[in-house]
Amino acid sequence: MSNQKLKIAIQKSGRLYEDSVKLLNECGIELRNVKDRLRTESDTFPIEVFFLRDDDIPQYVEDQVADIGIVGENVLYEKNKEAIIVEQLGFGKCRLSLAIPKNENFEGPTSLQGKKIATSYPFLLQQYLDKHKVKAEIHEISGSVEIAPGIGLADAVADLVSSGSTLFMNGLKEVETILKSQSVLIRNVNLSDEKLALIEKLLFRIRAVKKAKRYKYILLNAPNDKLEKIISLLPGMKSPTVLPLAETGWSSVHSAINEDEFWEKIEALKAAGAEGILVVPIEKMIL
Repeated sequence: MSNQKLKIAIQKSGRLYEDSVKLLNECGIELRNVKDRLRTESDTFPIEVFFLRDDDIPQYVEDQVADIGIVGENVLYEKNKEAIIVEQLGFGKCRLSLAIPKNENFEGPTSLQGKKIATSYPFLLQQYLDKHKVKAEIHEISGSVEIAPGIGLADAVADLVSSGSTLFMNGLKEVETILKSQSVLIRNVNLSDEKLALIEKLLFRIRAVKKAKRYKYILLNAPNDKLEKIISLLPGMKSPTVLPLAETGWSSVHSAINEDEFWEKIEALKAAGAEGILVVPIEKMIL
């Protein structure tokens, strides 16, 4: 049996750390004592975990110090390192946006001509400016970018936005999105077949966890004379499970509903005669 272990880099602190550790735990990967550690292993999966600054993760993956990593797309594209995205993970969603003082007008990228723009993402901002043939002066700032216009350092900013509240509090308004971002699993481009097989095992677990988050398990009681209509509302993964109840003329129906259409389905089921509707979260979903 091989002793090969998959080496994964995740953020040691910050907005992706907790969700990354949670995802591994949900995949059945229990990590030994992660608090204040730079490296740990798992007894339940052949994996070694490095806790790094998010800005360093693309470099570590490119250099194969780590085989894979969890990082924001914004960081991956900004660092411009050679790595392959193997899965979008769905958490840490944000966007890199342009913002200007709220009392100013924005009439497209040409409004930035000759302006000073503060950002922590100079590479992505320069790509945007080049694409639109705009010449502007970029001021690279490592943090608190949103204060730059207020102190006279810049005319605009290009910064990460989640809710937009930080921009609003600093008298700025979001005018254009440069990049939509979320956490992704990346890998080195030159991995052995053995390492690739381990990644596939990990991806199998990740996809089962992700799939489960999009669905709810539903159990309901249905009068048999309305069963056909109720079943038509519940496509499920293949088809609903129908079991007879002790009470004559009634059946129990089990299925899964996509979160996106959950309330509409529940309302339609109720209107069709379903009773005793019970909704349960799904931990894993394997198709």
